[in-house]
Amino acid sequence: QVQLVESGGGLVQAGGSLTLSCAASGRTFSNYYMVWFRQAPGKEREFVGSVSWSGLTTYYADSVKGRFTLSRDNAKNTVYLQMNSLKSDDTATYYCAAGPGTTWSGRYDYWGQGTQVTVSS
Repeated sequence: QVQLVESGGGLVQAGGSLTLSCAASGRTFSNYYMVWFRQAPGKEREFVGSVSWSGLTTYYADSVKGRFTLSRDNAKNTVYLQMNSLKSDDTATYYCAAGPGTTWSGRYDYWGQGTQVTVSS
């Protein structure tokens, strides 16, 4: 069992930055890809990015590529999502998940509770 807790969400102006954190506890954190998804009201949950257990391999959705950066600190059991040049389209609840690293949310058993990011234009 893995427990995940996100933090760092908030209200930011368009063009601004936020860093989200996801702290993990429970089973060995380093065994899993850590992945961020987001879900806006009335929309399906969508993949944002993933980072491998080593932190050396990252993969991003086209919509955030070049603006968002994933990193992880296995010693602290924490993964970070640095979000720059935020747009109103980035407004959503952001969820971290632990699992195989795929882009389909249905493959993940471990989820955080979500943190809200609101970008004002």
